[in-house]
Amino acid sequence: MNSPSTPRPEWDEYFMEIAKLVSRRSTCTRRSVGAVLVKEKRILATGYNGAPSGITHCSKIGCLREKLKVPSGERHELCRGLHAEQNAIIQAAYHGISIKGSVLYVTCHPCSVCAKMIINAGIKEIIISEGYPDKISGDLLNEAGVKIRTAAKKR
Repeated sequence: MNSPSTPRPEWDEYFMEIAKLVSRRSTCTRRSVGAVLVKEKRILATGYNGAPSGITHCSKIGCLREKLKVPSGERHELCRGLHAEQNAIIQAAYHGISIKGSVLYVTCHPCSVCAKMIINAGIKEIIISEGYPDKISGDLLNEAGVKIRTAAKKR
């Protein structure tokens, strides 16, 4: 039972807190991101950023983008890792779970590569906790009619 000192979280807060917890599994040395795909208040899949399964993690071998001093939001092809959104979408596909019409909770605004995947996967809304320097992403998502909003801060 919830006491007055621990109020029951609203749905957005609940799923964003789960996304933040998922982000703690990240093996990226630059940024920890977590994603949760939700439909009808049920979790469909989660993902965090890091190298593909069976591949050595960047946290163990270092980051080529760091070595080359590549700014955030640029040269994604140099990264050996997958983004949290990509991993959540792939996880759902791997297990045969439709994510069409779902909501994506993610701790960081998606990049343009992820935005294109989100659009084609049929995700209808994205709720973020922080921004990301990729104007193209926002333009693509807006044009496709994918709603983006920032999660309300914790009480």
